[in-house]
Amino acid sequence: MCAAPLARGAPRARALFNPAMAGGAAKMIFLGFGKYARSDRIYALEPLPEGERGHGARTRVWVEGIPEPIVASRTERAIIAAMGVDAGAEASRILDGALDLAQRVAEAAEKGRFDVVDLGRRARRLLEPTAAAPRPESLF
Repeated sequence: MCAAPLARGAPRARALFNPAMAGGAAKMIFLGFGKYARSDRIYALEPLPEGERGHGARTRVWVEGIPEPIVASRTERAIIAAMGVDAGAEASRILDGALDLAQRVAEAAEKGRFDVVDLGRRARRLLEPTAAAPRPESLF
């Protein structure tokens, strides 16, 4: 599962793949189904679509040195949390986008060029990552 060890003093290329983990010690992350991966080797997570989920399968995990993704029983959020990635970074990005949008609206309103269609498009794009999937209505 792991690549050949690097010679002492050799540059560590894996720091380029996962800079969030490059500064800290690598942790073993439990993926489920008895599988583990080093936190500094994980470079992509993909939630499985509903049609591909089954028997606990939740997420595809791409790991440096392994050509095919590993199917994990944990959600991508649980894996990210186990890796120690700061969830506040995403919240900060969304807040920055909201403040930028508010500033653009204020400037456009002052100039008399307020475009509601453009405002709606930008607001939807900003809110899209934060929206939960719609839940089907329950009959009971």
